[in-house]
Amino acid sequence: INEVLPIDTPKVSIEAGVTLGWERWTGCSANCIGIDRFGASAPGEVVFEKLGFTVENVVATAKALLERL
Repeated sequence: INEVLPIDTPKVSIEAGVTLGWERWTGCSANCIGIDRFGASAPGEVVFEKLGFTVENVVATAKALLERL
């Protein structure tokens, strides 16, 4: 697996579901964007924005990861 996801390469996971298990691949649960609670009821784009599935949040998460290196 290290050939595909080298240990020293920064990684962020984006999963429209639970983040449980992704820290194995990203190295830290802070690098995982997902839904670790019950969902919400609204049109999809509204729910995704409310739960942090936005370009801005993904970019902010990636930048925070890179700043910690």
